[in-house]
Amino acid sequence: VQLQASGGGLVQAGASLRLSCVVSGRTFSIYRMGWFRQAPGKEREFAAGIRWNSGTTHYADSVKGRFTISRDNAKSTVYLQMNSLKPEDTAVYYCAAARPESGVSYDYWGQGTEVTVSS
Repeated sequence: VQLQASGGGLVQAGASLRLSCVVSGRTFSIYRMGWFRQAPGKEREFAAGIRWNSGTTHYADSVKGRFTISRDNAKSTVYLQMNSLKPEDTAVYYCAAARPESGVSYDYWGQGTEVTVSS
């Protein structure tokens, strides 16, 4: 499985961005997708997740109500719509995929796309 993230950029506070993650390879083996982020000097943290088949979503409290994760199975693509962006959302954003047997862990990671929010 290969993941290719894109859509990052430099925006002002209050703006919106949509990140995309194209999944290729053995997509039938994917159970869950997630977006993580890592701010400068901080550890990587979970932002949002979605189950590949059911579409069930969950979010970190820090992004709930502002970010929306979705997927287009036909395009093998997962999106992260980010609204009302804040400077503290500045980070490198990574998409990740998990197999059914992986529990809470993720098995595959994309290369990251950088989001910078200016105040």
